[in-house]
Amino acid sequence: MLKIDRRLISSFDWVTLGVVLFICIIGILTIYSATRPPLDEGEQPPFYVKQLIWLIIAIIALCVFITFDYIKLKDFWLIFYITGILLLIIVLFTGKTAMGAKRWINLGFFSFQPSEIFKIIFIISISAFLEDKQSPLSIKDTLKTLLIFGIIPFLLIVKQPDLGTAILILTITFIMIIYKGLRTRLMILILAILIISVFFLWEILWEGLKEYQKNRLIAFIDPNIDPKGIGYNIMQSVITVGSGGLFGKGFLEGTQGPLKFLPERHTDFIFPIFAEEWGFIGCLILLSLYFTFFIRCFQTSIIAKNNFGKLLALGFTSIFILYFFINIGMTLGIMPVVGIPLPFMSYGGTTLLANFIGIALVINVRMRRFELFYP
Repeated sequence: MLKIDRRLISSFDWVTLGVVLFICIIGILTIYSATRPPLDEGEQPPFYVKQLIWLIIAIIALCVFITFDYIKLKDFWLIFYITGILLLIIVLFTGKTAMGAKRWINLGFFSFQPSEIFKIIFIISISAFLEDKQSPLSIKDTLKTLLIFGIIPFLLIVKQPDLGTAILILTITFIMIIYKGLRTRLMILILAILIISVFFLWEILWEGLKEYQKNRLIAFIDPNIDPKGIGYNIMQSVITVGSGGLFGKGFLEGTQGPLKFLPERHTDFIFPIFAEEWGFIGCLILLSLYFTFFIRCFQTSIIAKNNFGKLLALGFTSIFILYFFINIGMTLGIMPVVGIPLPFMSYGGTTLLANFIGIALVINVRMRRFELFYP
């Protein structure tokens, strides 16, 4: 008979789970509102139903991932990493193409996005790899970390193309390296190389971008250059946010989503839909929920019982924070549109499942933070 240690239950982070579930419910309601037919004519797309089903699956996954000691993951990091890289390679050859990008593997009964699964594998692998490394990192360990966990995944993911996730992976790699410790001279050298590389590689990188990616960067610099073309998304997003005013128009009273003025209204641009209906006050409440979640996750990285747990919690916390700020920034027109969803709110089954696995591992670290009880 399975015995559950009462200390694990008492140490469970109910606050984090409660906040996340609340945000998910807000997200499902916003997806429902954003995708409803105009003037309530026609059928309601089943996006909100699918998201609810994925939420149930994600909760089940969370329950599974908190049942075992996260330390055991460390022994399998290399297998996880190789599997993740193979998935990224497979999607380049046999992946399903949508909107000019080959990011999904179709299994018939459902499709999943390998780059989302790879984020989980990436955090587990880089945390296990860096745990026992000396601090500050040697030049050899720094370069190995950059190559294995930064450059290789970056090149595979950007080829799909998924520039947003590729940049995210590279950024998290640098965050983990900096957290582990860099020698001052090495840090200066890396910064110098990065600055110099920008000037020499920019033209090559620019030519390698897809046309829609170039248009996104141009629109970010000057949305007014083509308000009905490449600047349309950003202009409509800013208009939608502003139209909410102080208190918003009310639930199911927004117009930008149902009338389809705002593209990708249930995925990348779900925040403007929420802002239109709930206004500035509603946005403050939503932001406070996210910041509560971030603080709890960051606290976990501080109180973890070992370096692996600290790195694991820090990695997932960094992903959630970066996703949040990039998404909010691009919907407000202060960052380029890179196709980054808003955690727990944007529609997407694989993304929601990956996020919940990440939460589960953070909660797992917090539950088992007592070295005396859990060797």
